[in-house]
Amino acid sequence: MQPYRYETHAHTSEGSRCSQMPAEALVRYYAARGYTGLCITDHFLNGNTTVPSCGSWESRIDQFCAGYERAAEAGAKLGLSVFFGWEFSHAGTDFLTYGLDKAWLLRHPDCHTLRVPEYSALVHESGGFLVQAHPFREDWYIETIRLSPRDVDAVEVVNACRTAFENENADWYASRYALLKTAGSDIHRPLTQRAGLCTEKKLRSSGMLMEALQAGTAAIFTETDAV
Repeated sequence: MQPYRYETHAHTSEGSRCSQMPAEALVRYYAARGYTGLCITDHFLNGNTTVPSCGSWESRIDQFCAGYERAAEAGAKLGLSVFFGWEFSHAGTDFLTYGLDKAWLLRHPDCHTLRVPEYSALVHESGGFLVQAHPFREDWYIETIRLSPRDVDAVEVVNACRTAFENENADWYASRYALLKTAGSDIHRPLTQRAGLCTEKKLRSSGMLMEALQAGTAAIFTETDAV
């Protein structure tokens, strides 16, 4: 398989309140490591976002997309493809959304208030792709582990920031429900361990990356920096 490596799960400090990496720094980080591209998946308006709860829908979406737009500009200068996505949240359960764009968000005001089945239906009607991120993550703010096998296309079975136990459970879950398996770093700060997808061909969008996953031409990879 050709070494076209893609990060699928990355957060900018412009869009995600928990991230310590500005968009330009994030792009430089991946370009320095020889990646072909990355997906910006900032926390959406129902998650740990920097976007205030007041203001018009258009202004809030403009602010939400700022991290991606700055990353895309920096990526163009460094030869790194930057794709758009986001992380939709419900009660501590997260869903990576791919294959849609800013214009789609502008056409669907208040989509962040939808229940997961309703959101899933809307995304799929529009040709989007949903991945349940780190489904067995345990943390102080997560009261219950929630699984949505009928609402997603794939499961993030390797998350570089989660434990082996959590990732093994995610892999078991995906296997039991015959769901596609993906991987990502969930990067908020520089990491020594990463995960993502590698492909046979260079791709032009997050939608194409998910199509490669469906076609069996994308594979999970993990890597660790040398000490």
